[in-house]
Amino acid sequence: MADKLYHGACFYPELWDENTIAQDIERMKQTGINVVRIGEFAWSKMEPEEGKIDLRFFTQIINRLYENGIETVLCTPTPTPPIWFSHGHPERMHVDQAGRLMNHGSRQHACTNNAYFRQKAAIITEALAKEAGRLPGVIAWQLDNEFKCHIAECMCASCKDQWHQWLEARYGTIDQLNEEWGTHIWSEYYHSFEQIPQPVATPFLHHSSLQTMYRLFESEKIAQFANEQAEIIRRYSDAPITHNSTLFFSVDNERLFENLDFASFDTYAPQAKMESYLLNCDVWRGLKKNTPYWVMETSTSYAASLESYANPHPNGYLRSEAVAAYALGGQGFCYWLWRQQRSGSELPHSAVLSTWGEPSVGYENVLQVEAARKEIEPIMVATKPVQADIAITYSDRARMFHLTEPHNGIEYKDLMTDLYKVFVNQGLHRDVLPEGGDLSGYKLLFTPLLPYVSDDYLERAKSFVEAGGIWIVGPMTGGRTKNHTIHTDRALGRLEEWAGVKTLFTFPMDEHTSAGQAFGKEAPLGLWSAVFEPAGAEARGFITKGVTPDKAFLTEHSVGKGKVVMLGSMPSGEEGKELVAAIIHHYAESAGVGVKTDVTAGTIVVPRQREDGQSIWVIVNMDGHGGTVTLPKAGRDSLNEELAEAGKLTIQPYEYKIIQFEKEGASE
Repeated sequence: MADKLYHGACFYPELWDENTIAQDIERMKQTGINVVRIGEFAWSKMEPEEGKIDLRFFTQIINRLYENGIETVLCTPTPTPPIWFSHGHPERMHVDQAGRLMNHGSRQHACTNNAYFRQKAAIITEALAKEAGRLPGVIAWQLDNEFKCHIAECMCASCKDQWHQWLEARYGTIDQLNEEWGTHIWSEYYHSFEQIPQPVATPFLHHSSLQTMYRLFESEKIAQFANEQAEIIRRYSDAPITHNSTLFFSVDNERLFENLDFASFDTYAPQAKMESYLLNCDVWRGLKKNTPYWVMETSTSYAASLESYANPHPNGYLRSEAVAAYALGGQGFCYWLWRQQRSGSELPHSAVLSTWGEPSVGYENVLQVEAARKEIEPIMVATKPVQADIAITYSDRARMFHLTEPHNGIEYKDLMTDLYKVFVNQGLHRDVLPEGGDLSGYKLLFTPLLPYVSDDYLERAKSFVEAGGIWIVGPMTGGRTKNHTIHTDRALGRLEEWAGVKTLFTFPMDEHTSAGQAFGKEAPLGLWSAVFEPAGAEARGFITKGVTPDKAFLTEHSVGKGKVVMLGSMPSGEEGKELVAAIIHHYAESAGVGVKTDVTAGTIVVPRQREDGQSIWVIVNMDGHGGTVTLPKAGRDSLNEELAEAGKLTIQPYEYKIIQFEKEGASE
């Protein structure tokens, strides 16, 4: 991909006549759209009858777009197999956890593990790669569309056979599986792998190991499907490959993107959940560190389907989203979709243009994004985001453990977003890393809500601490084994011994009757909690109310040059946010975190740097109320060349500024 910023939309020329397509291309040029995504739902257009593939329409469209200055992200059409694939073949369809067979219609109705599906998917992918892989207009590939968006794990016969093979490869013998799962509970002992069921509906709950392992199995299989498609494409095309995922799909994004070239995601978070939008940007930046990510889909104004709709964005917010995405490391900012569809299941969804070709309610905001893109592009291309001093671990595998064991309906992403927001509101620049992320160069590591801490993660975290880092662990971290069982030697396994604590109890604290105090703050405590007795560590937070008064819920233990901090319970409510903020602030100071800013909530600062070391701050107001940021020294406003004095700088509602500072050691 070219060294520039992309501003794009999803385009479905197969749905429109020639006159409309011509109008759309002209209007894209006027609007500033320089890239489109096509093809992901067009299998029936590409192969209307089985074995009769004709891709000329799409290659002509790609060439035509390119001649008009518009490049293409080309998709494999595999989320929507045509009726010839589905009709009369229920064995090819997805089966949900309730045992319901999916019918043709909508999308993702086929089981991606079905052998015939894989065969036909490989054929259409190869044909598309052969025909279009070397076209100059194709700058990237997207595999499929939103894996596991509307469905979760499949329970069909194909999956059952592969599940048994996966278990045998993982455990070797049925005796080993029985031992590691503890299957004598409720007479769930097995004599062969073929006897092990899928987690289809039962009178009560399935075994925790069975549920979590099945989720891991299915996430591995969908990643293998992505690998298979990518391998085919690479035979015929050098364009980089991605997939458009998000944080609530039934996938392991770290594994999914392992063999892809760049990360991209879809998000429809409303302005009221701006921290969710920012978390997505940070997660996808962390998945492919030092490689720009793409926002492959977002709404021009609101999201909608036949069943529901969201409220429109306030005018000005879309530009803030785009500038924030580009500043945080994004290269592409794209909408779903270009022209509102006249038929289907998402009729009300907002677009750049209405079905009848007039500007949508969000159109003026799209023009604002394009003006901003042009203005900031030279600076974004010449700089890169600065590595943060703080790393937060985000894990889809942890989410799978929480799906098995949701503790009164808690949602992993929601809890992570609440904790993440503390860092944003404190002006702490942060990186969000997957479990396997490189910890080099960080000063503070935060690992909340990670039920299973692998030996690999523990050893890397230990090295991080011994070298001088501070590791905040918890809440709800370390209490489960890799097989989703409970440790039998100590409550938190190896982590507990290494952190210098003995866990006295693990139990659900009630935030209405439990509270704790640390760093001069008191707050309710809730969720599944661990209560500690120091065994070499120092107690830093004590329970003030509840069934375990005066016991520790926060400890600190020196290891090598650094510290391990155990947070045993989740501070709740507004007071809880203040307590979490106090804990984070204290240990950020102790760790010497320097990549931070004094900024009001609702406004963000993204530090970036040129190759020669010159630093800039991209400042964006996202809440529509404006704010202030304290400049540590004088700089220059890169957009108007005016001097920016040290001290408080006022930011207007939805305004963005780029402040350039002198290099260290340069003359003032």
